[in-house]
Amino acid sequence: MSGERHVLYCDGAARGNPGPAAIGAILFAPGQVEPVAALSERIGQATNNVAEYRALIAGLQVAREAGVSRLLVRSDSELLVRQMTGKYRVKAPGLKPLAREAAGLVQRFDEVGFEEVPRERNSLADELANAALDAEGPRAI
Repeated sequence: MSGERHVLYCDGAARGNPGPAAIGAILFAPGQVEPVAALSERIGQATNNVAEYRALIAGLQVAREAGVSRLLVRSDSELLVRQMTGKYRVKAPGLKPLAREAAGLVQRFDEVGFEEVPRERNSLADELANAALDAEGPRAI
């Protein structure tokens, strides 16, 4: 991929596996430090992997609504990134429909890349997911 892309950081969190879960995602325009959009939302009971996929799906939807055509997704979930890039197969029955939904959304962009980042480089999305777990109800930022 070449040229300027928006960057989406996404993260899911579950307290217990499964347990109360939430998602966080934050979208940045190329070269900008202020986010275009961010979300922080509880998703009920889920596993951590389900929460990761739900964060990706919500983030992709936010990016499409913002008119983004070229996107780089950064996540600290090795499983998510490797499944979305085809390095790992999606074997878990509970993840298959989420992976299909995410792949369908990806196809609606001109370009989407995925990058696995260390947890500390995904701290804003992690904070949004954990803030939702600590708060009551969904909220958009």
